[in-house]
Amino acid sequence: MEVNIPLKQVIDNSYTITIDQLPQINLDTKVAIVTNPKVAGLHLSYLLAKIDAKELYIITVPDGEEYKNQASIDMILESLFNHRFNRKSMLIAFGGGVIGDMVGYAASIYQRGIDFIQIPTTLLSQVDASVGGKTGMNNKYGKNLIGAFHQPRAVYIDPHFLSTLPNREFGAGVAEIVKMAVTFNKEFFEYLESADLKDPKVLQEAIKQAVETKASVVAQDEKERGLRAALNYGHTFGHVIENETKYKTYLHGEAVAIGIIMANQLAVKLGMMSEDEAFRVAKVFNKYDLPTSYAIKDVQAFYEAFFLDKKSSDANIMFIVPESIGGVQMLDDIPKETVVSVLEQFGEH
Repeated sequence: MEVNIPLKQVIDNSYTITIDQLPQINLDTKVAIVTNPKVAGLHLSYLLAKIDAKELYIITVPDGEEYKNQASIDMILESLFNHRFNRKSMLIAFGGGVIGDMVGYAASIYQRGIDFIQIPTTLLSQVDASVGGKTGMNNKYGKNLIGAFHQPRAVYIDPHFLSTLPNREFGAGVAEIVKMAVTFNKEFFEYLESADLKDPKVLQEAIKQAVETKASVVAQDEKERGLRAALNYGHTFGHVIENETKYKTYLHGEAVAIGIIMANQLAVKLGMMSEDEAFRVAKVFNKYDLPTSYAIKDVQAFYEAFFLDKKSSDANIMFIVPESIGGVQMLDDIPKETVVSVLEQFGEH
């Protein structure tokens, strides 16, 4: 005996990304802005002047990757319950990628899903984390291993917020911009080689190109079942580095930069990228003081940590490997000895 449940339908999750000065945002519902003390101190008054809502609440969670956990999610949810938020209520993620990921995840599970808006305040979150609907949190096993795909209703990218960004945070964002250029847009990478991203007009153009590149990929593969996984270039290595250093040594973009260097060395080993191309990528990172080296203490343990990556299966590790500059392949059949030989280049001596 069978009962068929016909659920085939097309759901339009489209939304607009605005790259400009923050407009007036009018919301006829209960709204909670979720932020951290640092962002609130610098920019909350600017945001509050732009928002008109039926009821408006501020939820502040601690700042830092180590707080991207269940305790912070519970704090957000408890506040929503206390203020009697319903399915028509809305959240606003106001901060960097940590805030954006957690707020999106909280929105995805509160009463089985409510709307949220992304207002990213770091370069990294503006070009990457705020676009595409990936939400989640970390646990002791790794980064973003718990989460959901939940698209925002809108994304507002205002360069104004970058005026107070520390150099390290700026560089972390550059790493994600370079990631998208190397894998999908050769002309964009060549532009980055000569561009000065500290120039506000140049930076705004780079943000636009990075967002357009990611949006194109997400539109083709929203749930990361194929092409979109290539946007994790550098992340397979970078997530292990973050976990080994307990998220305290490197910003996410810095770990990704090192991960990209490692992935490039793997590409060189496989004959998919030249030494010169790998050097050109490192040169762009050096221009923005990004780290490009990491001393692996235990190569075997580092290798085993790859199996916790979301893109890997039980027996195979998926590596995102650049194909020259402007191309990319996702390979799950690279021999262990090949990968280990690359890791040994970064081993402690």
